[in-house]
Amino acid sequence: MKIIIDAMGGDNAPKDIIRASVKAVDELGIEIVLVGEEVVVKSELQKYNVKNISKITIHNAEEVISNDDAPVMAIKSKKDSSMVVGLNLLKDGHGDAFVSAGNTGALMTGALLIVKRIEGVDRPALAPIIPTEQGPAVLIDGGSNVDCKPINLLQFAVMGSIYAKKALNIDNPRVGLVNIGSEEKKGNELTKESYELLKNKGNLNFVGNIEGREVPEGKADVIVCDGFVGNVILKVMEGMGLAINNFLKQEFSKNIITKLGAFIAKSAFMGLKKKMDYKEYGGAILVGVNGAIIKAHGSADDTIFFNTIKKTRNIVESGLVGKIREEIAKIGE
Repeated sequence: MKIIIDAMGGDNAPKDIIRASVKAVDELGIEIVLVGEEVVVKSELQKYNVKNISKITIHNAEEVISNDDAPVMAIKSKKDSSMVVGLNLLKDGHGDAFVSAGNTGALMTGALLIVKRIEGVDRPALAPIIPTEQGPAVLIDGGSNVDCKPINLLQFAVMGSIYAKKALNIDNPRVGLVNIGSEEKKGNELTKESYELLKNKGNLNFVGNIEGREVPEGKADVIVCDGFVGNVILKVMEGMGLAINNFLKQEFSKNIITKLGAFIAKSAFMGLKKKMDYKEYGGAILVGVNGAIIKAHGSADDTIFFNTIKKTRNIVESGLVGKIREEIAKIGE
């Protein structure tokens, strides 16, 4: 398996991206193509004693798409950027997946313009994994489509359900539609019309509407919404995880008794932190395009990026893209 990496994308590139790639090659048994300015990438690689250096190749790209670049303009004008070159390598079959922590809008634009949509998919969607009381769940859309139609949410549900089966090993994922109430007739026109489509989709385990508070409770394994709502949910959950961690630190550092209590309960708190930490879940796949494209967190350090590469390997092994292609064709029929 060969994974193409945008070595120059993200706040901590190329240092942490390359460190994670070296670890992935040594521990995951994969090959990696690092795309970026060759001199810079080689210089960084020389800092490590790589056991399997033959499994790492460098593909030169002289330009970088920054977070300040306008997505469409960047993809069209920066043809020699690490992101555009990497996406073209994926399109041309020189790797099994592409991973980038770079400009999210540019990555989605590039995926659509270069790799293209799966036939029948109206809009691809970001599908991050989020923690819940019942275990990890798929949130779709996580921020790529802020204005949606009911058919989009139906396709999100189908693609998210397949992803939950493949990535989370859930045989019959429960699909929930995010709404302001559990009643069927609640919500705006989008959610009411989407409810009807989801309810009548035969092989979908649709459990109805779910409210915001029910998302972390784990009422659904696949959480369906437009990208505006999904991104708000994602960022609130990330923020709450950090806030809870800070609250606990403040409370348990007040005096000697609370510090002792913290020491006694340390293992339990570490377990909670692990469950709530977005670093453990890696990046978000862009489902609905003709290739495995994974968006890592923009501030990804080497731990997050390694977990993203690990997730990417599992996605490729699962045959996710091919399965989505099959199911979307059935909707068209």
